[in-house]
Amino acid sequence: METLGSREVYANAWMTVREDPIRRPDGSTGIYGVVDKPDYALVIPLDGERVHLVEQFRYPLGMRRWEFPQGTAPDLADVEPIVLAERELREETGLRAGSMVELGQLDVAPGMSSQRGRVFLATELTGGQPERELEEQDMNAAWFPRAEFEAMISRGEITDAQTIAAYTLLLLHEHNS
Repeated sequence: METLGSREVYANAWMTVREDPIRRPDGSTGIYGVVDKPDYALVIPLDGERVHLVEQFRYPLGMRRWEFPQGTAPDLADVEPIVLAERELREETGLRAGSMVELGQLDVAPGMSSQRGRVFLATELTGGQPERELEEQDMNAAWFPRAEFEAMISRGEITDAQTIAAYTLLLLHEHNS
């Protein structure tokens, strides 16, 4: 596939949207709409058989959702993944990790977005005060036994694709350790 050009059609402090005219291998043309967002970090805070989740209002869905702490750097900044992971963990939960291990990478929605994420396992945790951003002021945080976390997924109470995929990376990590 050949990209024939690119035109930014929208931008804000968190993302840009562009349209790229393309030429397919058979010579026909088309267009791709792409949402460009900075890469994110997702952190699985694990203490024995408990995981730490955050709950927040997700505006596009119009509802509150439980998920693992995750996010991007402000103002489209490019930050080292582990630094971003430490920041998101501290910001959203107040926790600090004595050990942070990268488990893998996730693509959010590769059919429409360039955003990719790195998943980290945080252990040897110590508590502290969250340092939440303005949009996160109504965020809740809590520990859940892993069995309850898995039941929440089964009941459709946790539907965040990145959280579920990250948990799969954790299970594979544990299986291969």
